[in-house]
Amino acid sequence: MPHILIAGGTGLIGSRLVDLLQETDYNVAVLSRRASSSGGIKTYQWDPAQGTIDREAIEQADAVINLAGAGIADRPWTPGRKRLIMESRTQSTALLRQTILSTSNEVRTYLSASAIGYYGDAGDTWLEESAPAGKGFLAESTRAWEEAFHEVEKLNIRAVALRIGIVLTPVGGALGKILLPFQARVGGYFGSGKQWYSWIHMEDVCRLFLHALENPDMRGIYNGVAPNPVSNKELVETIGNVKGGPNLIAPVPAFLLRTAMGEMADVILNSSRVSAKKTEATGFTYLFPELKPALEDLLIG
Repeated sequence: MPHILIAGGTGLIGSRLVDLLQETDYNVAVLSRRASSSGGIKTYQWDPAQGTIDREAIEQADAVINLAGAGIADRPWTPGRKRLIMESRTQSTALLRQTILSTSNEVRTYLSASAIGYYGDAGDTWLEESAPAGKGFLAESTRAWEEAFHEVEKLNIRAVALRIGIVLTPVGGALGKILLPFQARVGGYFGSGKQWYSWIHMEDVCRLFLHALENPDMRGIYNGVAPNPVSNKELVETIGNVKGGPNLIAPVPAFLLRTAMGEMADVILNSSRVSAKKTEATGFTYLFPELKPALEDLLIG
């Protein structure tokens, strides 16, 4: 079976994607800051900031999947943090491109994460892949990320980037944080709650990477979202409904969020109503196209 190299294979999406690829009988290796061979997974060492990589990783790979990048909402957006968020994406992509270019091995496919932050705050507008980049740091950093991706495309290998939405998983990410107040029977929506959240179940985003890997007709940019986005308020209310019991659903005013989070409040206040039509046209079928069944699977099982 083909050898798949995953950069960012120990992260939220990467960990599940590694398992899914192994379940599908692919040979999987991972790029990390520390080399190891634990758990049957070969882990090669790299450091994008220093421009170093174990070349054997690329020499063994038929396809490369790049999920590398510092967390968007893990820490406050200081100037240094913003620089790290952007450079962790652009430098990792540039290093992979240069290594692919300089090796004699023929890497056939390059898959990359991107993000719907590309669109910025777009209100109620349906957003297809041809929509322009928005404003603000989320859009700026994602645009730089995709510019680096387009440089990989110039190597004349099949390259696909998925603009990933809010990934729903109970073990971390946005949903994990939204669930915290529900332990006290309280749920909070942000600002007006009318902003569109374009989400995707963890299983579907990993299956979409597998679909892109195995579909030779896919090239370029695709939205990695479920076909039915919801408002922030509807998301919180549906969580309360699925969890059951009395839950108080209350707004968290936008000005308080801006005061507490600064520019980083864009992560939860921006509205992105993202279309999945182009992705569906590739033949991809969602296990969880609707929010409530997705949440029931994640929260009830």
